[in-house]
Amino acid sequence: MLFMVVEHFEKGRTKDIYHRLQEKGRMMPEGLKYVDSWISANFDRCFQLMECDDPGLFQEWVLQWQDLFELEIIPVVPSKETIKIVTKSM
Repeated sequence: MLFMVVEHFEKGRTKDIYHRLQEKGRMMPEGLKYVDSWISANFDRCFQLMECDDPGLFQEWVLQWQDLFELEIIPVVPSKETIKIVTKSM
């Protein structure tokens, strides 16, 4: 399953986030897969596409980062798949 993860950075903590990332990596449990990410121009949010079959793995991951940002974890479906589903029901 795919998830869009929106990280809302704590104000002024961007350098702390990248420092931890450089020192410890993403600290993701096995089974939680990072696909890609994008950072807002003003450094206040990160949008990550992630993949996993067990949403509980996010809880393990969140515990490693919750002091530096708040997270939204949103299940998503690729547009190509959505088009097929919607077209079938027409």
